Amino acid sequence: MTKKIIGYLLFVMVPVLTMLSCKVTQPYQLPNMSTSNLYRDVSPTDTATIATLPYTQIFTDTILQRLIAQGIGSNPDLLVAYTRIQQAEASYLQSRAAFLPSLNANTGVTTSRLSNAQGLGVRNSATIYELGVSAGWEADIWGRLSSSRRAAFASLLQTQAGARAVQTSLVANIANYYFTLLALDQQLFITRQTVAYWDTTVVTMRALKEAARVTEAAVVQTEAQRYAAEVTIPDLQQNIREAENALSILLGFPPGPINRTSLDVQQPIAVLQTGVPAQLLSNRPDVQEAELNFRYLFELTNVARTNFYPSLAITASTGLSALTPGAIFQPGAFAASIGAGLTQPIFNQRLNRTRLEIAQAQQQGALINFQNTLLNAGREVSDAISLYGTAITKIGIRSNQITALNRSVSYTNELLRYGFATYTEVIQARQSLLQAQLGSVNDRLQQLQAGVNLYRSLGGGWR
Repeated sequence: MTKKIIGYLLFVMVPVLTMLSCKVTQPYQLPNMSTSNLYRDVSPTDTATIATLPYTQIFTDTILQRLIAQGIGSNPDLLVAYTRIQQAEASYLQSRAAFLPSLNANTGVTTSRLSNAQGLGVRNSATIYELGVSAGWEADIWGRLSSSRRAAFASLLQTQAGARAVQTSLVANIANYYFTLLALDQQLFITRQTVAYWDTTVVTMRALKEAARVTEAAVVQTEAQRYAAEVTIPDLQQNIREAENALSILLGFPPGPINRTSLDVQQPIAVLQTGVPAQLLSNRPDVQEAELNFRYLFELTNVARTNFYPSLAITASTGLSALTPGAIFQPGAFAASIGAGLTQPIFNQRLNRTRLEIAQAQQQGALINFQNTLLNAGREVSDAISLYGTAITKIGIRSNQITALNRSVSYTNELLRYGFATYTEVIQARQSLLQAQLGSVNDRLQQLQAGVNLYRSLGGGWR
């Protein structure tokens, strides 16, 4: 009769409570984020974007392509991100298993000392032998288990987005270090070439001194400028070594030399296709990660709401129990029970209210962080576009400057031979040319790295 009553109650209560649960938890909706004017001074309408291109189409240097592939396969930070995905997958599987009943097997022996009143003057001690199984199941009436499962799934997706964010940064960092190495190589070459030019100038100055055309001060000053150029070579070599070491660590290798080509053969991104700002929501991993964190905390807020409502638990057990081992398999040793109960929190020292308020505050904080992440993404895209244009402008101006300075060096050297120019004019012309040549390398590096940063800021590198 009891089983029938419990079955009838479940048949009536579960559908009713399930319908009521729809009003307790809320369905998730993507927050309405405005992406208008997210790119400064740029209003794109074309949805084509370089973010969807694989890095092999962005970087044409085959050596750089191999380095990026090595980094993706062995970078420690990326490998750690993959372990976070494994942890999140285990938690998600656990949240799915929460819908299943629990089943436990138990066996034991219990010996009790009884008082005269408990034993009715007949037995002062009792030993009970037990063997059985027990089961329990919680009905997901208010959606607590469903919300927990959705939260775990959002956490899983968040770790996957986090791994993609690590990869986009890794690809960009490898490319930037690689281009930095090429720029340092070029600057080292220019500096050594300049030292060689100064050697020639020193020889010329000595010849002019012997011809009484210049003084010993001019010779010494020229030698000093030669050493001033040479003294920068150790710093350049040290910078190259440190950049190689840093790039080696990104690749998951011990510090060592890096195989590379030259700066002259590098091709910048031909077409800067940014797509529309709204595509950052689907292309940029850290924006996805921030949105999924908000989704995770949204579901935890649903879980906190369900704590105010009663929980329905069904338990059952069956087994054998006897006073002697030999009697445990007798028909009279069989025992079974089944029960159902509702637990309604009434007063628990404001614990449920505190949990809900904390969950709502965390959800609001995640929403603000999502908005801020999207704004920063737009800022990074805007900065990269502007920097790329600035670099192109500087390259054009610098080219004209170097052309003029080359003529200046040539003219002053000729004029010095005939006594129409002083040694200080020669020194100034050579110094200006060296600085312009080094600046030209920096301009070229700025253009290449601006393209890399634009690719990363749009969300490229993880496909």
